[in-house]
Amino acid sequence: MTITGSCMCGGTTYAIEADSYLAALCHCTDCQKWTGGAFTSNAVVPRSSFKVTKGTPSAYDAVGASGKVNKHFFCPTCGSSLYTELEIMPDNTVVKAGGLDGGEANLRGKIDIEFYVKDRPSYLAPVEGAKQEPMFG
Repeated sequence: MTITGSCMCGGTTYAIEADSYLAALCHCTDCQKWTGGAFTSNAVVPRSSFKVTKGTPSAYDAVGASGKVNKHFFCPTCGSSLYTELEIMPDNTVVKAGGLDGGEANLRGKIDIEFYVKDRPSYLAPVEGAKQEPMFG
Protein backbone atom coordinates (compact mmCIF):
# COMPACT_ATOMS: atom_id res chain seq x y z
CA MET A 1 0.00 0.00 0.00
CA THR A 2 1.24 3.49 -0.83
CA ILE A 3 0.66 6.28 1.67
CA THR A 4 1.46 9.78 0.44
CA GLY A 5 1.94 13.12 2.09
CA SER A 6 3.23 16.64 1.63
CA CYS A 7 3.99 19.95 3.22
CA MET A 8 1.43 22.76 3.30
CA CYS A 9 2.60 24.42 0.06
CA GLY A 10 3.05 21.15 -1.85
CA GLY A 11 6.71 21.87 -2.59
CA THR A 12 7.81 18.71 -0.79
CA THR A 13 6.00 15.41 -1.23
CA TYR A 14 6.75 11.89 -0.10
CA ALA A 15 5.52 8.32 -0.36
CA ILE A 16 5.58 5.39 2.02
CA GLU A 17 5.31 1.79 0.82
CA ALA A 18 3.90 0.04 3.89
CA ASP A 19 0.73 -1.77 4.87
CA SER A 20 1.01 -0.77 8.51
CA TYR A 21 2.90 1.54 10.83
CA LEU A 22 3.31 2.29 14.52
CA ALA A 23 1.01 5.18 15.47
CA ALA A 24 2.79 7.20 18.14
CA LEU A 25 2.36 10.45 20.01
CA CYS A 26 5.44 12.10 21.45
CA HIS A 27 5.13 14.61 24.28
CA CYS A 28 8.86 15.39 24.69
CA THR A 29 9.78 19.03 25.05
CA ASP A 30 11.72 18.94 21.74
CA CYS A 31 8.57 17.85 19.88
CA GLN A 32 6.58 20.53 21.69
CA LYS A 33 9.08 23.20 20.59
CA TRP A 34 9.30 21.81 17.03
CA THR A 35 5.54 21.84 16.46
CA GLY A 36 4.49 24.71 18.69
CA GLY A 37 1.96 22.28 20.17
CA ALA A 38 1.60 19.86 23.05
CA PHE A 39 2.89 16.81 21.12
CA THR A 40 3.62 15.32 17.71
CA SER A 41 1.45 12.66 16.12
CA ASN A 42 3.53 10.24 14.08
CA ALA A 43 3.48 7.26 11.75
CA VAL A 44 6.68 5.32 12.44
CA VAL A 45 7.65 3.42 9.29
CA PRO A 46 10.65 1.41 8.09
CA ARG A 47 13.19 3.89 6.72
CA SER A 48 13.51 1.76 3.58
CA SER A 49 9.78 2.30 2.86
CA PHE A 50 9.98 6.11 2.91
CA LYS A 51 10.96 8.26 -0.09
CA VAL A 52 10.84 11.98 -0.81
CA THR A 53 9.19 12.24 -4.24
CA LYS A 54 9.37 16.01 -4.82
CA GLY A 55 11.50 18.80 -3.45
CA THR A 56 14.46 18.83 -1.10
CA PRO A 57 13.63 19.23 2.59
CA SER A 58 15.77 21.31 4.89
CA ALA A 59 17.06 19.67 8.06
CA TYR A 60 17.86 20.66 11.62
CA ASP A 61 19.83 18.43 13.99
CA ALA A 62 18.87 18.43 17.64
CA VAL A 63 20.44 16.31 20.36
CA GLY A 64 17.71 14.36 22.12
CA ALA A 65 17.50 13.27 25.75
CA SER A 66 19.29 10.06 24.71
CA GLY A 67 22.34 12.12 23.73
CA LYS A 68 21.84 11.04 20.11
CA VAL A 69 20.94 13.19 17.11
CA ASN A 70 17.34 13.74 16.04
CA LYS A 71 17.38 15.02 12.45
CA HIS A 72 14.22 17.06 11.81
CA PHE A 73 13.19 17.57 8.17
CA PHE A 74 10.92 20.43 7.09
CA CYS A 75 9.86 22.27 3.94
CA PRO A 76 12.28 25.12 3.14
CA THR A 77 9.43 27.19 1.67
CA CYS A 78 6.47 26.88 4.06
CA GLY A 79 8.25 25.43 7.11
CA SER A 80 5.93 22.43 7.53
CA SER A 81 7.32 19.67 9.75
CA LEU A 82 7.68 16.56 7.59
CA TYR A 83 9.59 13.75 9.30
CA THR A 84 12.37 12.90 11.71
CA GLU A 85 15.23 10.45 11.51
CA LEU A 86 16.35 9.49 15.01
CA GLU A 87 19.88 8.19 15.46
CA ILE A 88 18.48 5.99 18.24
CA MET A 89 16.12 4.36 15.67
CA PRO A 90 18.31 3.98 12.55
CA ASP A 91 15.90 1.64 10.76
CA ASN A 92 12.81 3.86 11.07
CA THR A 93 11.50 7.20 9.85
CA VAL A 94 9.08 9.12 12.05
CA VAL A 95 6.60 10.79 9.69
CA LYS A 96 4.56 13.68 11.08
CA ALA A 97 0.95 12.56 10.67
CA GLY A 98 -0.42 16.02 9.87
CA GLY A 99 1.19 15.90 6.44
CA LEU A 100 -0.33 12.57 5.44
CA ASP A 101 -2.92 12.58 2.65
CA GLY A 102 -6.34 10.96 2.39
CA GLY A 103 -7.37 11.22 6.03
CA GLU A 104 -4.33 9.25 7.18
CA ALA A 105 -3.54 12.04 9.68
CA ASN A 106 -6.17 10.26 11.79
CA LEU A 107 -3.61 7.42 12.17
CA ARG A 108 -6.37 4.95 11.34
CA GLY A 109 -8.16 5.91 14.55
CA LYS A 110 -5.79 4.12 16.91
CA ILE A 111 -2.72 5.29 18.83
CA ASP A 112 -0.35 2.44 19.68
CA ILE A 113 2.01 4.26 22.04
CA GLU A 114 2.66 7.60 23.72
CA PHE A 115 6.26 8.58 24.42
CA TYR A 116 7.56 11.04 27.01
CA VAL A 117 4.31 11.04 28.95
CA LYS A 118 6.32 12.59 31.80
CA ASP A 119 6.24 15.78 29.70
CA ARG A 120 2.58 15.51 28.65
CA PRO A 121 0.64 18.66 29.62
CA SER A 122 -1.63 18.04 32.58
CA TYR A 123 -4.72 19.07 30.59
CA LEU A 124 -4.30 16.03 28.30
CA ALA A 125 -5.42 12.57 29.36
CA PRO A 126 -3.65 9.37 28.31
CA VAL A 127 -5.02 7.80 25.13
CA GLU A 128 -7.05 4.78 26.18
CA GLY A 129 -5.43 1.54 25.04
CA ALA A 130 -2.10 3.14 24.08
CA LYS A 131 1.08 1.99 25.76
CA GLN A 132 2.39 4.76 28.04
CA GLU A 133 6.16 5.34 28.11
CA PRO A 134 7.62 7.88 30.57
CA MET A 135 10.49 8.48 28.13
CA PHE A 136 11.55 6.81 24.88
CA GLY A 137 11.31 3.03 24.90
